[in-house]
Amino acid sequence: MKKVMIFIVDFDKYCRDGLQMLLDAGFDARYNRFRRIYEHKELIEDAADVDAVIADTEPWDEAAFAACPKLKCLIRYGTGINSVDLDAAKRHNVIVANTPGYNANAVAEQAVSLLFSLVRDVPRLNALMRAGKWSRPIYRELSGKTIGILGFGAIGQKSAGKLSGLDATIVAYDKFPNEKAAAALGMTFRSFEEVLRDSDFLLIHLPLLPDTERIINAKSIAMMKDGVYVVNTGRGMLVDEAAVAQALRSGKIAAMASDVFVQEPPQTDNPLFACPNYICSPHISGNTYENMRESGIATAEAILAVFAGKEPKSRHA
Repeated sequence: MKKVMIFIVDFDKYCRDGLQMLLDAGFDARYNRFRRIYEHKELIEDAADVDAVIADTEPWDEAAFAACPKLKCLIRYGTGINSVDLDAAKRHNVIVANTPGYNANAVAEQAVSLLFSLVRDVPRLNALMRAGKWSRPIYRELSGKTIGILGFGAIGQKSAGKLSGLDATIVAYDKFPNEKAAAALGMTFRSFEEVLRDSDFLLIHLPLLPDTERIINAKSIAMMKDGVYVVNTGRGMLVDEAAVAQALRSGKIAAMASDVFVQEPPQTDNPLFACPNYICSPHISGNTYENMRESGIATAEAILAVFAGKEPKSRHA
């Protein structure tokens, strides 16, 4: 019997349609027993004899692939594949694919909700009210301002669409600009530096690549407007957390929200946690019933395609 290791927490609960497809095809399913991201040693222990993997962001390197000699395919549940050594996968004849686009709406909704919560200081006001404190500060509106989007793929486009009714100017940066999508939304592309310089509010939707790692750093922060608001739902490694914490303390960045961290889960001494003008969520942007169902089906389809001798969608190795 073929075995599939599923690293996604609650896949059996919220991705039942996709799971049933695999069970019907004769797969024996194993599940995430820690209910968190696996560490390297744990990954090897639980996946050593499996034929297929539905991956989260656990570390797949040379040693991991070498320890899993039966592994035929690794399907990333979601978009990012920076946790997978694609060259090592090729050396071990493991097919790697992902499921991009299915989580776009879910992540965009989270990004916009974080932006509004940040600008109106909702978490702090809620805490003050519960403590019996009646605080009534004044805030800025988004109308008439400039909203910058770094990364204009499926998620960036969804975010722009949701923000398009705010009477704000929306600008974007992308290495491969989709002019047609931008025109449909009535927005324009600018250079990375121009988006940083012009934006009052900044959403980060970039993929994590060698040239985007820590792209938000002391140098790029210095290019931003004083008092900018920043939301990161991309990847934690896009940001130099120490530099952002310093900018939050100085007021260069008025406030920041993120759903992602350099280390996940983050340590309690993360410098961002000492900043009262920072809010966060635990990497749950894609956790919606709708996305989990569709992504579950997509991962199952990719695995079944591989074992049927077909090419899976969005193959990377």
